[in-house]
Amino acid sequence: MRKYFGTDGIRGVAGESLTADLCYKTGRALGSLLISKKEDPKIIIGRDTRISCDMIESSLVAGLTSTGVNVMLTGVIPTPAIAYLTSNLEMDAGIMISASHNPYQDNGIKIFASDGFKLTDEEELTIEKFIDSQDEIKNTSMDKIGRVFYSYELSQKYIQHIKSSISSNLEGMKIVLDCAHGATTSIAPFIFGDLDADIETIGCNPNGTNINDGFGSTKLDTLANFVKENDVDLGFAFDGDGDRMLAVDNEGNIVDGDKIMFILAQDMKEKGKLKDNMVVSTVMSNLGFYAAVAKHGMTSVKTAVGDKYVVEEMKKSGYTLGGEQSGHVIMLEHASTGDGILTAVQLASILKKRNVSLKELADQVEIFPQKLVNIKVTDKHLAMQDEEVLAECKKVEEELGQDGRILLRASGTENLVRVMVEAKTDELTDKYCEQVAKIVREKFLI
Repeated sequence: MRKYFGTDGIRGVAGESLTADLCYKTGRALGSLLISKKEDPKIIIGRDTRISCDMIESSLVAGLTSTGVNVMLTGVIPTPAIAYLTSNLEMDAGIMISASHNPYQDNGIKIFASDGFKLTDEEELTIEKFIDSQDEIKNTSMDKIGRVFYSYELSQKYIQHIKSSISSNLEGMKIVLDCAHGATTSIAPFIFGDLDADIETIGCNPNGTNINDGFGSTKLDTLANFVKENDVDLGFAFDGDGDRMLAVDNEGNIVDGDKIMFILAQDMKEKGKLKDNMVVSTVMSNLGFYAAVAKHGMTSVKTAVGDKYVVEEMKKSGYTLGGEQSGHVIMLEHASTGDGILTAVQLASILKKRNVSLKELADQVEIFPQKLVNIKVTDKHLAMQDEEVLAECKKVEEELGQDGRILLRASGTENLVRVMVEAKTDELTDKYCEQVAKIVREKFLI
């Protein structure tokens, strides 16, 4: 079992579990790993808008430079931009300081390898070993201490990269962008503006403590209401670090990652760019998604939850499209990780090219009613192994048969157990979800 890394890097409450000391040790651990492979390595670091990013960035930089690593700081920038720049600028690693869709109190450290892909589980375990073995890490000599460089204009490289992913502009489209007061605030509006879309923006006033607060891909009511009250074609909502995106059609209906993947897959299939007509998904994708994919001559393979596992499956077999219901969508032709802005630009381009509404394409996927309950627990690992909980899950599974499913999983980033049920009616999802959730609460609720 890993001690520090979850499914998306190291994450915790800033100043409590994610301390300056841990960040410093993480910097030294990563630095030691890089130095063991190459002399004078260089790393790029980006951040979102959380107030704690200063502390974490400074601590990481101190740890990295103490081992001889040179550091390039970009300032506020989306996670996928760091992944792209790490590879494009031939950096030896990249770091994004963010806790994605979590509230501002949380923060995290996401690490990318030199090719722009997230670290493997084995590489993360090596870093964990170094974190807990600081005495084995040698300080560099005075003349080898790493230097720090500031390059806040690097976002322009990423902006050009995204714009070049489509062949035409978005003139005539009325689009609302919800940037969640996060890392896309200073990027997404410029990209869509440069592509000649008629844009409105919300959630674009970060103050250090309002990231994801009432805005963004996990608070879609704000965007949906804005779309319904204004004459626009659609809206895009990003999360705090910009690696995911969910959409809202012109009537205010939410278009989730499953529907977005389906629309992209159809387009890529027509262009001959969907390898083996395969879409990589996770166990959280809706049964309706799989039905729609099959109906249109495509297939899907499932992975564990987490975009890194989707990417691993894509790389292994050369697949070109994958993602999660939550809005992480990976298009390997253009990106090495989930990219909310890229996904939004690609989706808007498809709508413009076909001259259709988002609702028209999204309605091809008939979503099964689904209910997801998140339960804060004392010990998520014990809850996942509890015999009574597992027995109830099996009972529900047998009763649902082929007409639904139940999924019990522990969060990879928080001390939560998630109970998800899909069935033919909302009444059944409510009933079966509560049956299992009740036992989890009674035995493990904080």
